[in-house]
Formats: sequence, structure tokens, C-alpha cells
Amino acid sequence: MDRFVVTWSPQVRDDLHDIAAYIAKDSPRYAAAVISRILVAGRNLDTLPWRGRVLPELDLENHREVFVHEYRLIYQIDGLTVQILAIIHGRRLLENTRFGE
Repeated sequence: MDRFVVTWSPQVRDDLHDIAAYIAKDSPRYAAAVISRILVAGRNLDTLPWRGRVLPELDLENHREVFVHEYRLIYQIDGLTVQILAIIHGRRLLENTRFGE
């Protein structure tokens, strides 16, 4: 089975920082746990990245998402590369994010 190379867009670093800062206001420990789960979920896309659902807003086969807690990890598959494009709260509309602009 082929392994995919997982890359993280620069925007994702900002997303992770914002998520951690927001959650840490109430619980630094929970913030660390959520960020850790997001990172693991992203790294695990090196195998079977097609398991995520097609991003409903775009309806393109190679744009997908997986949920981690209440966050959407949005990524694109291109050949054997998976690029993580954004991480947004599940209640936010995609068009109201930097990714949707």
C-alpha cells in the first residue's frame, strides 16, 4: 500500500494556534489534548486519506474532511500528497473562513 506525504499549509499553523488559545482560556489541559488529536489525525492521513468525506461545499472528489472533536480538518489529495488546508470549527460556514474566500 502506498504511503501519502502529508503537508500542512502555513494557514493551519495559525488555525492551530487560534484553537489552542481559545480553548486554553477555560482549560489548558483540554486545549493540549484537542491539538494533539488534530495533529495525530493529520499525520494519519498518510494512509487511506480517501476515508474522509468529500467536502460538501465544494463537491470535489479530492477535497475532503475529517472531524476531530468539533473541528473540521480540511485537506486536498493530489497524487500521493495530502495537503492539510484548514482547520475550522464545525459550526462555522466554510465561506466565512480564510479557506472559503
